Amino acid sequence: MRFRGRAAAWVAAAVVLVLGAVTWLVWPSESRVRVLEQAITVVDGPADDQRVTLDTSFFPPADGGRAPAVLLAHGFGGSKQSVRDAAERLAREGYAVLTWSARGFGRSTGQIALNSPDYEVKDVRQLVDWLAGRPEVLLDGSGDPRVGIAGGSYGGAVALMTAAHDDRIDAIVPQITWYDLADALFPDAGGKGPGNGVFKRMWAGLFFSRGGAPAAGGGIASLTGAVPGAVPTGAGDGAGSTPGGAGGSTAPGRTPTAEEVRCGRFLPEICDMYQEVAETGRATPEAVETLRRSSPVSVQGRIRIPTLLIQGRRDSLFPLEHADANARAIAATGAPVGVAWFDGGHDGGDGEVDRLHEQTLAWFDHYLKGAGGAGRPAEVAAFTVTRDGGRDPGTRRQVQLHATADAYPGLSGSSRTAVALEGAEQPVAGPPGGSPASISSLPGFGALAGQGGLSLSVDMAGQSASFESAPLAAPLQVTGSSTVRVRVRVLSGGSAGSGGADGPRDAGEGSGDSRGSGGARDVTLFAKLYDTAEGTAAPILPEGLVAPVRLTVPEGAEAAEAVVRLPAIDHRFEAGHRLRVTFTTTDLAYDSPDAPAVYAVSLASPELTAPVHAALRTPATGPAWWTWALPLAAVVAAAALVLAGRRRPADEHVPELDAVPLRIEGLTKAYRNGERAVDDLSFTVERGQVLGLLGPNGAGKTTTMRMMMGLIRPDAGQIRIFGHRVVPGAPVLSRLGSFVEGAGFLPHLSGRANLELYWKATGRPAADAHLEEALEIAGLGGALERAVRTYSQGMRQRLAIAQAMLGLPDLLVLDEPTNGLDPPQIREMREVLIRYAARGRTVIVSSHLLAEVEQTCSHVVVMHRGRLVTAGPVSELLSGDRVRSGGTGARLEDVFLDLIGEKA
Repeated sequence: MRFRGRAAAWVAAAVVLVLGAVTWLVWPSESRVRVLEQAITVVDGPADDQRVTLDTSFFPPADGGRAPAVLLAHGFGGSKQSVRDAAERLAREGYAVLTWSARGFGRSTGQIALNSPDYEVKDVRQLVDWLAGRPEVLLDGSGDPRVGIAGGSYGGAVALMTAAHDDRIDAIVPQITWYDLADALFPDAGGKGPGNGVFKRMWAGLFFSRGGAPAAGGGIASLTGAVPGAVPTGAGDGAGSTPGGAGGSTAPGRTPTAEEVRCGRFLPEICDMYQEVAETGRATPEAVETLRRSSPVSVQGRIRIPTLLIQGRRDSLFPLEHADANARAIAATGAPVGVAWFDGGHDGGDGEVDRLHEQTLAWFDHYLKGAGGAGRPAEVAAFTVTRDGGRDPGTRRQVQLHATADAYPGLSGSSRTAVALEGAEQPVAGPPGGSPASISSLPGFGALAGQGGLSLSVDMAGQSASFESAPLAAPLQVTGSSTVRVRVRVLSGGSAGSGGADGPRDAGEGSGDSRGSGGARDVTLFAKLYDTAEGTAAPILPEGLVAPVRLTVPEGAEAAEAVVRLPAIDHRFEAGHRLRVTFTTTDLAYDSPDAPAVYAVSLASPELTAPVHAALRTPATGPAWWTWALPLAAVVAAAALVLAGRRRPADEHVPELDAVPLRIEGLTKAYRNGERAVDDLSFTVERGQVLGLLGPNGAGKTTTMRMMMGLIRPDAGQIRIFGHRVVPGAPVLSRLGSFVEGAGFLPHLSGRANLELYWKATGRPAADAHLEEALEIAGLGGALERAVRTYSQGMRQRLAIAQAMLGLPDLLVLDEPTNGLDPPQIREMREVLIRYAARGRTVIVSSHLLAEVEQTCSHVVVMHRGRLVTAGPVSELLSGDRVRSGGTGARLEDVFLDLIGEKA
């Protein structure tokens, strides 16, 4: 039976090894990616009179041959290194990938022109020319490579702009980018037109500083890398590599000029534009024209290729409105468009790097490799929204659900729901200088809010007016931009109306009442949509987004009204929660009027109109069926094992041996190689004896002791303790205490606490431990209350003996109890063991210290190579009849050596 069992085990092991080897051979290994680093010279500028050197990296397809190409663009403040990992992943998927540091970034020369058609777009078109000459790139015609462009933020905008100016581009995947840069930096939810909105001062400062003056030691001073996760992969890496050329960089050791500090790597006209708008808080017509020329809004109708727009829900720089505008403009040409709102953006979030890679890959596989036909790829829905699915019960990590729809509804949703709001007209104050300011988000630092809806919003007292709904009778999922109509009266102060985008802010005017001869007055407000619930510490501002509004109260008019489009969100308002619309006069992220003023704010229409899109399908949030099935299967299997069980050998109790602590008969245990560790061993131990188990290393002592305790099964023979046969889990083992191959203790707990925890683990009553008696025998004294980490080796050994003595077992088995002890400690241990046996119990000791055994043990068993050499009282073993060469009075060591030598 044992032979057949071992044979079956060997066959199973061989099968596993063969399957493992075959799997290792056929499993696809990760392809090695090659890279070609080189500088490519391009010519750009309005008159094609500027030569710029672009630092590039080219990754041929890992599987060789000709393949479609992908241009991978980095974000503002980054370089080609920002997208290296993504480039390598695409190369492994069979694409030829080209990355580059845009002009003015990294080691590329030139100056930043904000993705101007005359500069950055021309550079990319010449990179497409370069790809057309590569033997690794698939061509659609002479000089026409099959190519797609992907990138985030700055890189996403250049993908859109290049697609409009170069009809060789076949597909694009822009991420977290803009539609109208003028609207992004001067947004206005009231719809006054481009450039007439409120200056997004903090984001504009961060945006321009990343391309500004060189930091100490060279390179761009960037906030991108200051907060991990603040900007997703591809949106900028804060790389501070020192570029060459006229990018505002300085040679090591050279002090930058005042102009370099002022403008850094920007073109002078871009620098002058920013300096002016930052000082006045208003966009000039020239600034609006410059920003819009670098925006897809300027090329409407010219992007006619498949476009997957990926926009972050956590993005106060380029919010969802920009992806919506791009989607509508491109879809109007008949080109396939996919829209995905993911958990990320310039304000942090998860980033979903792997999922976005999969979506990008599916889009390019479909339209560049032609793997999926003419329609949209099946893996990419027309509209996808990432939603919070709670936390995984096992890993406690956040679960992300992806709701999908077959059509993109836009920000107005597929239907609208009216929610009644309540609230009277409320006076609000605009403080001088806009300080202190309310907070909606911290641009560039939104990741500090974490995931799970933590809100950083703070509204200053006296600066806000709020209007609230009744508790919702049912949940409301808002997907898009809600609208509300606001009415504002100027009670005092305020800024003089500009009448257009070119009017500068005048902090010195408007101190009087606006009614009468005061002229037109501008009013700046910031609209927020909160989720509030009874008992919550603070209302939640979804994604920390706010909508700035600029209204003008005409001269002689009492008030002004505007329809305000609140920020685009995807948020579920639970039943019992309220919707709260709040208007504040200040916001930390935006420019606020310097002149103090007081306004009266009310709702022109007492309701909010919320967009919903019922067609969005969200997968079930409950655990998968197998999470319930597996525990059930485990319970069934456990029950089957308990019922069928591993049959224990019959106890075969022998009553006449009830008083015999230990009897071993024919005990045999073999190693896997067939060599016997214990070979037909037999001996008996009586009550009151201290038995020394002796033998050289490899004699089988420890193996024998482990079989005594039921830790391993013998191949033949039997062990009986007080007449009961020893098998794993036998009840008679409760009468045996042991210390074999060292004991483990919790070092920070005291000796007493360790013993108490050990005894609790047995499940036996505390009174049965006889703790104090065991401690008295061990003789630890006051050290018992100290942490075990302070114990000496001898004290640890004595604590281990005390642990073995808990319950005062009738049979005590100790393996090398004096190991590591000094002579005084050995003497104390000897006294402990002798005292224990003197109380009518039995001790078995394995030891190499023969002189100590001679003084401690009353009987010995000598083993050699698993077999019994001799057994009996120590006094008899040392008598003249049992000694060949030692003679009467010989030492145990001499007798032992004679016996082992004779056996050998």
